[in-house]
Amino acid sequence: MRLARRAGSSRAEDKEHFWLPRLAPQLPLAIPVPVARGRPGAGYPWFWSVVTWLPGETPVGDPVRADELAGFIAALQGIDASGAPEPGAQRGLPLSTRAPRVEAALRRIDAPGAAGLWERAVRVPECRRAPVWLHADLDARNVLVEHGRLTGVIDWGCLGAGDPAVEVMSAWKLLGRDERDRFRALLAVDDATWLRAEGWALSQALIALDYYTLETYPLLVREAERWLFEVLAS
Repeated sequence: MRLARRAGSSRAEDKEHFWLPRLAPQLPLAIPVPVARGRPGAGYPWFWSVVTWLPGETPVGDPVRADELAGFIAALQGIDASGAPEPGAQRGLPLSTRAPRVEAALRRIDAPGAAGLWERAVRVPECRRAPVWLHADLDARNVLVEHGRLTGVIDWGCLGAGDPAVEVMSAWKLLGRDERDRFRALLAVDDATWLRAEGWALSQALIALDYYTLETYPLLVREAERWLFEVLAS
């Protein structure tokens, strides 16, 4: 069962309920498909969903394979995005809109090289191509592996269409350094998109580290520390 802890859906049919059954048959990995819709009641104020259960484990701390990740992203972005919603968590907005929070984090977090990378990333022209489908939150908490193979992608709350750089930032979240060049080649990522993706990964790491602590969300803090290290070392 998926029940939002905050800002849940006030509509009987939300984007996950509408779009996931349409996307699932066109993807090479399993995704959760809604099978029932719960209504507000018993003190819970929003609609909620029952979805199919997917086996597997989240690979926190372990990289996935470049070909499997790139194959999933390519398949998703190859689906017609006509009528697609805006991605959640402001991931459909230009990278530059994150500047106030990133710059505030940079004043509080000791991260040599981060300010320079951020300045380069926000100077890159924004994406001019048509929006493509995005999961928009691909990290180790939201993918599943079995026997070392990528098998599923969960938590589609940020689903929408936008700049492919938002998805490409998974290169620093899910891949080892020796796999990133292959991932980039498989997706034919141009220089501007790659640099925007670095900016997205950097911004997510800094904002998370500026907001969460080891007491409030230790898993995400450890992951964000790793993202920051990887993107600055690339």
